Amino acid sequence: MSDNNQFTINSIDLQFDKEHLWHPYTSMANALPSFGVVAAEGVELQLQDGSKLVDGTSSWWACVHGYSHPKIVTAMQQQASQLSHVMFGGITHRPAVELARLLVEITSPKLTKVFLADSGSISVEVAIKMALQYWQGRAKPYKQKILTVKNGYHGDTFAAMSVCDPEGGMHTMFGELVTKQLFAPAPQSRFDGNFNPEELNEIANLLEEQHQQIAALLVEPIMQGAGGMRFYHPKYLTSLRQLCDKYDVLLILDEIATGFGRTGKLFAYEHSQIEADILCLGKALTGGYISLATTICTDEVAQGVSDSPAGVFMHGPTFMGNPLACSAAIASIELIKENRWQQQVSAIECQLKQELAEAAEFDNVKDVRVLGAVGVLEMNTTLNTAELQQKFVDLGVWIRPFSNLIYIMPPYCISSSQLSKLTNAMKTVAKQISLPNDTSAFISHG
Repeated sequence: MSDNNQFTINSIDLQFDKEHLWHPYTSMANALPSFGVVAAEGVELQLQDGSKLVDGTSSWWACVHGYSHPKIVTAMQQQASQLSHVMFGGITHRPAVELARLLVEITSPKLTKVFLADSGSISVEVAIKMALQYWQGRAKPYKQKILTVKNGYHGDTFAAMSVCDPEGGMHTMFGELVTKQLFAPAPQSRFDGNFNPEELNEIANLLEEQHQQIAALLVEPIMQGAGGMRFYHPKYLTSLRQLCDKYDVLLILDEIATGFGRTGKLFAYEHSQIEADILCLGKALTGGYISLATTICTDEVAQGVSDSPAGVFMHGPTFMGNPLACSAAIASIELIKENRWQQQVSAIECQLKQELAEAAEFDNVKDVRVLGAVGVLEMNTTLNTAELQQKFVDLGVWIRPFSNLIYIMPPYCISSSQLSKLTNAMKTVAKQISLPNDTSAFISHG
């Protein structure tokens, strides 16, 4: 990593940041501390004091290839010098066309129509709007409800909030402004355990009784992310696809967190060998270098939307199809297509299982679970994010706990020694956490 960042290092005003900048999921009156980052390379973040942290979060699960990857950086630099942005209404460009071609190629065969959105939350909004307009085009405008499962998380905008967990989730304070959707119990059969088909009884009953009102079933496939880092059995997802087919309901899969290899498959739905009617992708789509998301649907969904009274799909962001973001995504997907991620994620999973196993014996650890490049310690108490962030920084790693979870989702290019630094830090901090009751804990997302 270059050391020519002296001006940048000296120019970060953390006090101004604390007084004026609102960071995610925190209070301006009692803000969590922020650590000034001046550079990043590989899997390391360089702080303003010159120290370096091994990043265990991939910048909220997005930077799968690591930082400053020359292929992605070069693609963005070249695109910026040629065409950084142009409106997408009535205009198209090579990066958007090529990205759509790649997405159609690597996702499941029925997914053929690509809508380019700004962020993961917006891609969920788009998916919900697609589902509602589809049924208008099929002369069933009364199908307006979305069915989902508890412990889910799909974003912070209003339609996305409506399908997040309605009780323990982050959006319970918005009351009647959030559309009331239908919720079934969260899947319980563990990914690596036995499957209990009876856990689908309630969702099957909801579909049988209310399918005339249900437009779509929306779930995170295999891994529920911010709702608890829960890994569920592939047969549960297979059963959901069968139920949707039986009751004439669209299946929307939110792969924003799981897409592009995170769970050991290119897309998590591949664990169940099913296809979605509508698929949401984001985060790692650009390798984590710039915001971009996509909602991909089948020919049938697209035709239904076109047959609706509006005749067109009613959504069009200002920065839709941004050429700079599309170029980053093309470079990231080309790296994915080299298939090194498969060996990398497999090696990460093996090492996580070996090195986190002993934590299951800690008195204050409730559960240890690993899937692909995700490692989780579920604690017996809610965690104090501010306190633990500082402990992890002191250990030379960036790990951001939330709720009662200490987890990592590192970049795929992490070395074995760097990964060990993360797992050792997780175990060290986990041992120091007191058993309940810590009433001063601060709950935050991701």
